[in-house]
Amino acid sequence: MKKGSFLKNYGFLISMLVGIVAGCIVGAVWPGATALEPLGTVFINLMFCVVVPMVFCSIASAIANMKSAKRAGKVMGVTLVTFCVTAAIAALVMYAVVRCIPIVSGQYEAVEGEVGQTLGVADMIINFFTKPDFTELFSRRAILPLIVAAILFGFGVQMAGGAKTKTAQLLADVTECIMKTVKIITYYAPIGFFGFFAYLVATYGPEMIGDYSRTLIIYYVMCFVYMFVFFPIYARFGGGKGGAKVMFKHLFAPAAVSFGTCSSVATIPTNMETAEKTGISKDVSEIVLPMGATMHMDGSAMSAIIKVAFLFGIFGQDFNTGRALLAIVVAVFSSVAMSGIPGGGGTGELVLCTIFFPDQLAIAYPIAIALGNLIDPPATMVNAAGDYVVSFIVSKYVDGKDWLQKKLQKTEELTK
Repeated sequence: MKKGSFLKNYGFLISMLVGIVAGCIVGAVWPGATALEPLGTVFINLMFCVVVPMVFCSIASAIANMKSAKRAGKVMGVTLVTFCVTAAIAALVMYAVVRCIPIVSGQYEAVEGEVGQTLGVADMIINFFTKPDFTELFSRRAILPLIVAAILFGFGVQMAGGAKTKTAQLLADVTECIMKTVKIITYYAPIGFFGFFAYLVATYGPEMIGDYSRTLIIYYVMCFVYMFVFFPIYARFGGGKGGAKVMFKHLFAPAAVSFGTCSSVATIPTNMETAEKTGISKDVSEIVLPMGATMHMDGSAMSAIIKVAFLFGIFGQDFNTGRALLAIVVAVFSSVAMSGIPGGGGTGELVLCTIFFPDQLAIAYPIAIALGNLIDPPATMVNAAGDYVVSFIVSKYVDGKDWLQKKLQKTEELTK
């Protein structure tokens, strides 16, 4: 990878990491670093203000500007189900790991017990999807109802003419402008994280540095474990005998490209080429791989669980089975339903924080964002390389369970 390309892909990540490390060091050696809290609060407030219109406009625009409502039924149905199943498996695996290996060892008494309790089932359903007043929708504390409203509005625009309507064009323009605004705000992120983490470490102690490091190590290791344990299982299930061997033969290219670019979309051409070499039908790859680049996020589902586990540890809460099940549902929803929209990753983190930590958003949200950015390379690798692996499963249900054997036999005959 060229030097310029490396800096382009990782420049922001490196600068943010420098800001976090510098903030942790300053907070550890200078008790007065609590005075730096405003630096972080400015960034947090800017993000909170822009995220609400971003969520509404981006989701509504994506639906309103769809070119066609028709889909390749069987391929798409199998694809979506497979995405959800593998994301749920990834989330369950990560939950099992964080239950066996505590990722937070520090004692943060200052915030223990301050997180609100999870709502009852009936109230949770009502608050998840609706608000009694229109003005209450446009609040960071009502992200899920806002998403529902954006989806409904998007379909309303679609029914009124879709991309041809001026409303759809306006939504697209506003979304583009908001995303540029977010980009401007992110230039301040390293300074914001410097102040935020200096404040956190000075307030809650240097043990938080160790907890962050432990969390990152666990996640990076688990991403590779997931690839080398579950990807072969998926390939064997979808491709039958020899499926895992063929998958490993071609897996390195999409894995390397996705890790190096931190972009599932940028990996689509490599995935397409890899799928063709494997023998996957073109009509399958042309649907599964582009959809997977925006909707198949096993790595994101894993990261959602580890973020929630980390935050529960910080706030002194028990990550019990009931909360875990809710976290897994949200993790799957975040990875499959929201990853395809601009800013979807940040939206998923906000949803997690508003559900589990509504009274601690100012602390929980930036911690979740920081973790999300630091674990982005391996998460993207699992996401994008997993798109290629999922195409094995979809091929089984579209082209028959012996599709791979037929392709291998045909290739062998042509080479004789």
